Amino acid sequence: MKPHPGPEEARRPASDIRVFASSCTLHGLGHVFGPGGLTPRRGLWAAAVLLSLATFLYQVAERVRYYGEFHHETALDERESHRLTFPAVTLCNINPLRRSRLTPNDLHWAGPALLGVEPAEHAAFLRALGQPPAPPGFMPSPTFDLARLYSRAGHSLEDMLLDCRYRGWPCGPENFTVVFTRMGQCYTFNSGANGAELLTTPKGGMGNGLEIMLDVQQDEYLPVWRDMEETPFEVGIRVQIHSQEEPPTIDQLGFGAAPGYQTFVSCQQQQ
Repeated sequence: MKPHPGPEEARRPASDIRVFASSCTLHGLGHVFGPGGLTPRRGLWAAAVLLSLATFLYQVAERVRYYGEFHHETALDERESHRLTFPAVTLCNINPLRRSRLTPNDLHWAGPALLGVEPAEHAAFLRALGQPPAPPGFMPSPTFDLARLYSRAGHSLEDMLLDCRYRGWPCGPENFTVVFTRMGQCYTFNSGANGAELLTTPKGGMGNGLEIMLDVQQDEYLPVWRDMEETPFEVGIRVQIHSQEEPPTIDQLGFGAAPGYQTFVSCQQQQ
């Protein structure tokens, strides 16, 4: 039988922790903070609760530490391939338009945006190109096609390509596909466009890839008229090696090949 609480103890309100412990579902907490003084039984319950809490915190800390070690398993499946698909190779002349092909009509429509040439500067720019100024009473055409401008005034691969060989076999402009980028009219080798069969190679190294010789046509480069975002200050070819599924972003991912030098490029494919 439990002794009845005295008059003072009965009048005293229960503490918040005792009220919480009596209604809490955490096993053992109600036995620790029950009414009455400290007894051996309450001490054993308190020791059991503290031991359980310490064990729980230790397991949590151990799992957090284990997670922080980032254990992982890597499964490697190595397969030998005797023939690999050759990547696409996109070439762009750093100069977007040939000076001998520009006309007063081109300057009227595309001069401010592409070259930074204002209408009042057309005559001076034409003189810098070595061309006569626009005739008196010149009237620009009512329509203008930027793609036709790049196709007509851009560097032609037939004029730039001096020699082309793939794995020792001759190739030519017919093996390239015209593609338009932010650098103008460019050319992609082994693009796979129009259902063309993709070229393959059995191994890497010299003689097993693409070898080309190009004429950058430096005499056709435009004069630097004004410093703009698209103003080229270099001479050479911009190159990007990419997969056939990836469109060329040669202005961002391409690398330069300087004239007068041989440039050797090796690459690896990662999947």
